[in-house]
Amino acid sequence: MSNRTTMTEFLLLGFSGVRELQILHFVMFLVLYLAGLIANLLIFTAISLNHHLHTPLNFFLMNLSILDLGFISVTIPKSMANSLMNTRVISYSGCVAQVFLLMFLGLADLGILTVMAYDRYVAICQPLHYKRAMNRRACIQMAASAWISGILYSALHTGNTFAISFCGGNVVDQFFCDIPQLLKLACS
Repeated sequence: MSNRTTMTEFLLLGFSGVRELQILHFVMFLVLYLAGLIANLLIFTAISLNHHLHTPLNFFLMNLSILDLGFISVTIPKSMANSLMNTRVISYSGCVAQVFLLMFLGLADLGILTVMAYDRYVAICQPLHYKRAMNRRACIQMAASAWISGILYSALHTGNTFAISFCGGNVVDQFFCDIPQLLKLACS
């Protein structure tokens, strides 16, 4: 039986060790994060409050903005906090959560984009059948299938990634927990 230690945290290398560049990184990411946050919140609010915008395409666009809000909120705040506090540490459970959420939100994003493409296909190629094909129930089922498939896919990949033993150190050559970087630290 080999002697293995349990991994409790990872070190994210980030962008730079120079303090001035870390502050610049924080400011740039803060501006980009706030812009993304405001834009997605405006899309969500406009579609929610305006009854004339309650169409299938805008329903999917609202789902997409929710997923994008989550996607940018998974990695950017932690990266900004690390830059501001001049630290590089992320806990093991924080890394697991980050990988799960990134995979889930990324795949659900792709699922919603696929459903939006189908919506446009039906609207252009079968305009007389559009109301029947893209009714409220069908839209909710398609959006739910995108979200659920994202959860299942993410659970599978996150579970497989963290089922392995890590013995190659704890330094992740990225500013967030990324599966390819974590697999470089695996023993097997």
